Amino acid sequence: MKLYKSIKIIAVVTVAAGTLALTAVGTIPSPVVAAQSAAPVDDAHAKAYQTLMSFYKPALKGQFPNFHGFTIGSTTHQSVIKAIGEAESPAKDSDDFDVYHAEMGHPGYAISYKLGKIKEMRYFGTNVERETNLGGITVKMLTQHWGTPDESVLIKSGKTTQKKITYVRGNYQLEFIFDGVSGNGLNHINLVNKTIK
Repeated sequence: MKLYKSIKIIAVVTVAAGTLALTAVGTIPSPVVAAQSAAPVDDAHAKAYQTLMSFYKPALKGQFPNFHGFTIGSTTHQSVIKAIGEAESPAKDSDDFDVYHAEMGHPGYAISYKLGKIKEMRYFGTNVERETNLGGITVKMLTQHWGTPDESVLIKSGKTTQKKITYVRGNYQLEFIFDGVSGNGLNHINLVNKTIK
């Protein structure tokens, strides 16, 4: 089957018994071509949306989606090591994180512990095709689908400013950390015990 880049439209309607005459000549994109050119943007947006929505229900259990069922406050450090191995960048002190780097289609994570159990988890997403993952999630998308956040604050560290948007999910809260004041690029997502009253 041969596909054409555009389709010529010629329409002629004649006047008969008081009806309107219409003549239109123009070029419009073929529906196939239009769908093909729009697909990458729509596909990336759809995948970013799916990533965002995948966090909604698991957070109620203190979990990240598809992350071995690790749970804030109950999964032990040894259980994590047994399931996914030692971190590539282990914590240097008790307030630090074990960091598992993103690799070929696998997202990156960071986990901190208190008394040998998970205290906080961070999701860094994938490095490749980031626009289909965290890179495609905007503040507008987040608030459009999750509503008004429970908290929105700016975090400043030296010259770096980030926007933290927090949603309470049962006994836990998800913190979306966006780079910059405008919050265009989602850097990572934190999952912690609920602290907002």
